[in-house]
Amino acid sequence: MTNIPTPDRIVAVTAPRSWSLGETPWAGAGPLPPRYRVIVDNDFSGDPDDVFQLVHHLLSPSVDVRLVVGSHLSEDDPFDPGPDTASHAVLVAREVFARLGLADHDRIVLGAQAALPDTSTAVDSPAARAIIAEAMREDTDLPLFYAAGGGLTDLASALLLEPAIASRLTLVWIGGPEHEGLATPPPGGSAIEYNLAIDVAAAQVVFASEATIWQVPRDAYRRCLVSFAELRARVRATGPLGAYLHDEALEILRGAVEHSGRGAGEAYALGDQPLVLLTALQSPFEPDPSSSEYVVMPTPAITAEGTYQPVEGARPMRVYTGFDTRMMFEDLYAKLAEHAAWQRAGGS
Repeated sequence: MTNIPTPDRIVAVTAPRSWSLGETPWAGAGPLPPRYRVIVDNDFSGDPDDVFQLVHHLLSPSVDVRLVVGSHLSEDDPFDPGPDTASHAVLVAREVFARLGLADHDRIVLGAQAALPDTSTAVDSPAARAIIAEAMREDTDLPLFYAAGGGLTDLASALLLEPAIASRLTLVWIGGPEHEGLATPPPGGSAIEYNLAIDVAAAQVVFASEATIWQVPRDAYRRCLVSFAELRARVRATGPLGAYLHDEALEILRGAVEHSGRGAGEAYALGDQPLVLLTALQSPFEPDPSSSEYVVMPTPAITAEGTYQPVEGARPMRVYTGFDTRMMFEDLYAKLAEHAAWQRAGGS
């Protein structure tokens, strides 16, 4: 599991230089104006691939990260059995901001601590209210992406509280099982895909809404593998932030060994990284995630068992099937190296 920091530990974290969102002082010339707004929603106290995604998104100037939602895990999750996993997620996000030297802690908001009780009852939270406020803004015409790497409780709650937000955002979601005809489940795969299992009712609400969905199902996010040799050479070697990211991932590998009683291999899935690729790393002209592959299909309903059910006349959705992993990972490594070099210069 991700190492949950205490408030005192977060305060003790110091970076040689500080900065604010909207700045890229390590990149030389001033950044171009952002192309999109993004709400990041993830269960940061779970598998640390979401911490890699958060760092990568925050270092990407083409998106304006408006909110970082700390969301909950399933009850008794092996990564963080809880309780209060959403609060733990907020603590992890705050530590990431501190390690980056990033001052904008007011962007981090607390999500619900538990799943929806049913498909008609919202779980009110600071995150749900902040999501509504951001989606309903009238002072900007920048499109809004909702980049979710865990369960969908807070988005579903926001939709139940204010259905009008559905037409004002695009959900990019890492979650859901394989679609028949596109892929088969992995050997020994769980009956309900991990992120969907966090809150099945929430996914039912979101898929039944009018929100535009770009889905990254299990077969697609499992392809986002990096080796630990790669993480040692391209992440840990960059400096303190890279060492922190590497060590969090290595802890997961050690935990897998203890759990299975056998070797866990030498690769790690950065399965939330497509959230950055599909929002921040689009083509410059006629912008779109043009280097990744997807199919368009009618949006299905989600059953209580975590499967898909066809819906006649449903709105279309994108289902991503493959990614430009070269650009996705090389961009992460380059941004970590640039940021680390800038921080080192400030401490010299």
